[in-house]
Amino acid sequence: MQLKQIILYIFCFLGAAGLLFLGAQKLDRINTQRSEMKLVINEPLENAPPSLAFATVALGAFRGLIVDVLWIRADQLKEDGKFFDAKQLAEWITLLQPRFGAVWDFHAWNMAYNISVTIPASRPQERWHWVQNGYELLRDKGIEKNPKNIDLYRSLAWIFQHKIGNVMDDCHKYYKLQLYHSIKPLIGPGTQEYYIKLAHAPKNLEQVLTDPDTVKFLNELSAADSAFADRQELVNNYLTLRQQPSKFPEKDSYIINAYKGTQTLENFDIFAKAYYLRNTWKLEPEFMAELNEKYGPIDYKDPNKVLPLDWTLADVHAIYWASLGLKNAGGDKYSFEELNTNRIVFHGLQNLYTRGKMIIYTSKTASQNDPCSIVEQGDVFLSPDLRMFARYDQALRALMTKYAEYRTDPNILEVPHRNMLKRAVLLFYQAGHTDKARQIYNTLRKEYPEDREIQVSLTEYARNRLINLLTTIGYSNATEIITLMLQEAYYRYAVYDDDEAFGREKMAREVYDYYQPNSNDEEANRIALPDFDIMRYIGLTGFIKDSRYPEDLRQNLLERIRTERPELYEKMKKQQETVIQKMQQQEGTQQ
Repeated sequence: MQLKQIILYIFCFLGAAGLLFLGAQKLDRINTQRSEMKLVINEPLENAPPSLAFATVALGAFRGLIVDVLWIRADQLKEDGKFFDAKQLAEWITLLQPRFGAVWDFHAWNMAYNISVTIPASRPQERWHWVQNGYELLRDKGIEKNPKNIDLYRSLAWIFQHKIGNVMDDCHKYYKLQLYHSIKPLIGPGTQEYYIKLAHAPKNLEQVLTDPDTVKFLNELSAADSAFADRQELVNNYLTLRQQPSKFPEKDSYIINAYKGTQTLENFDIFAKAYYLRNTWKLEPEFMAELNEKYGPIDYKDPNKVLPLDWTLADVHAIYWASLGLKNAGGDKYSFEELNTNRIVFHGLQNLYTRGKMIIYTSKTASQNDPCSIVEQGDVFLSPDLRMFARYDQALRALMTKYAEYRTDPNILEVPHRNMLKRAVLLFYQAGHTDKARQIYNTLRKEYPEDREIQVSLTEYARNRLINLLTTIGYSNATEIITLMLQEAYYRYAVYDDDEAFGREKMAREVYDYYQPNSNDEEANRIALPDFDIMRYIGLTGFIKDSRYPEDLRQNLLERIRTERPELYEKMKKQQETVIQKMQQQEGTQQ
C-alpha cells in the first residue's frame, strides 16, 4: 500500500472520528428539543411481560422493530377472533408509537365492532360500554396526539354514523337512547341562540370566578355540601345535581331554587354545560353553532331562517367530526382520504333527511328472565325530515364542484346525486307536497335527460318507483313509505278527500304488514317497526308540524278527527300523552 493512500485513510478516519465527536456533543441538546417538541415517546409499558418491557428500553431507537412484530401479532390475533388479546397488544403499540395513526384506528374499531358484538344483545349496556370505549379512544387520545391525521376523524365519524346511527347492530336503539340521554341535558332548549350563548361562555373556572355574584353562589353551595368545594369536580357535581337532584342532600336543591330565575344561575348553568361539552365531549360550541348555520334545516315559513341541527342524533356528531377533520387536516389538493371524509358529511345529511326526526316512546317486550312477564322499555323511531333536502342537495353539489377537476370517473358523484333527487321526488310526492315533488322532478329531468326512468309523468314515475321499492323493501324504505303515506292520508282527510285518505291509510297498513318481520328473534327486533297505532301518531304529528300546510288546515284536521273518528282520536291522545310525558321526564332534568 502506498504511503499516500495510508495518509489518506488516516485523515478520513480522523475526520469521521471528529464528526462523530461533534455530533455527540450536540446529542443532548437535540434529545432535549425532541422531548420538548414531543417527537420522542419514552413512556414505560404497563402490565407488559418483562421481556417486552426490557426490549423496548434496550433497543431504544429500534423500538419500531418491536412495533412491527406486535402489529403482525395483533393482526393475527384479530384474524383468529382473539379480540381481547389483540386489544392489549394494540394498547402497547399506542404507547410505543402514538404518532402511528393506524393503530389508533385498529384499536378503536376492534372495541366498537369486534369486541362489542361478542357480548349477547340481551346485555346492551355492556355492548354500549365497548362502543363508547372505541369512539372515546379516538376522540380523547388518538386525535389529540394526531390532530392532522384525517383518517382518525373519519373513523370517529364512522362509528357515530354507522355503529350508532344505523340499524346494523341488534342494540342500535339502545345506543341511540344512550346518546340522546347523555347529550340532551347539555344543549338546553336547542335553539341557535342557545348555542351562541354556549359558544360565548367562559372556557375555564377562573374566568367565571371574576363575577362576585357567581362566587357568592358557589360559596353557598360548597358551604352546604363539601362535594362542591372540590374545584376539579365542581362542574361534574353541579350538572349531576341539576339532572339528578335526588343524589344530593335536599339543602343543595334549596340553594338552587333560591337562585332560580336569576342571571347568576343562568350564566353558571351555561358555563357548566359549555365546559362539559368542551372538556368531556370534546365538542366546541363555536363550531357547533357554525355547523348549525351551515347545515341546519331550513324553516318552511321563512326560507331565510335556519334552524339548529338536532345534536341528540348520531349523524350530527358524525358530521361534526368529519367537518372538523376537513378543517384541521384537509388540504387544497385532491386525496382519497379527504373525499371519503367528505362522504361522511353528505351521507350524514342524507340520513338526517331520510331519518332525521326521532320519536322516543315506550314499548312492551317479554322479559329475558321470564318470557311470560312483560316489561316496558324506551324505544326510538326515526322518520324523514324533509326540511333537510335543500341542505343535502347543496352539500352534494358543492362536493361535485370541488372534485370536478380531479375525477377520473364522471359518475362517481353524479350517480348518488341523481339517485338522491329521484328518491326526493317520491318522498315529497308521498307526503302530499306535489308542487315541491314536481319542482324536483323537473330539475332531475333537466340535469339528467338521458335517464329513461324519468321520461314519464310525475304520477307514473312515483307509482313505478314505489312498486320497485316494495319488491326489495328494507327498513329505511319501509319507514319512509309508511310514515309519509300516512301523513298524506291525513292531508287528504283534512281537505275532505275521504276516499283517497282511506286508500292511503289502507295502503300504508298493507306495506306495514308486508314489511313487518313475523319472528321475534334479535334480528327481527333490530329492524321491526313500532305498532301501527304509533306509526299513525307519527304520521299525524308529521302533518300537524309540517308548516308547508296552512295552519288552519292542520287545526281543522284535529277537530274533525275528534268529532268524526273519536276512537282514533282517543288512541292518538293516549299515545300523545305517553310521548309528551316521556319528553317532560327527559326535559325535567334540565329545570
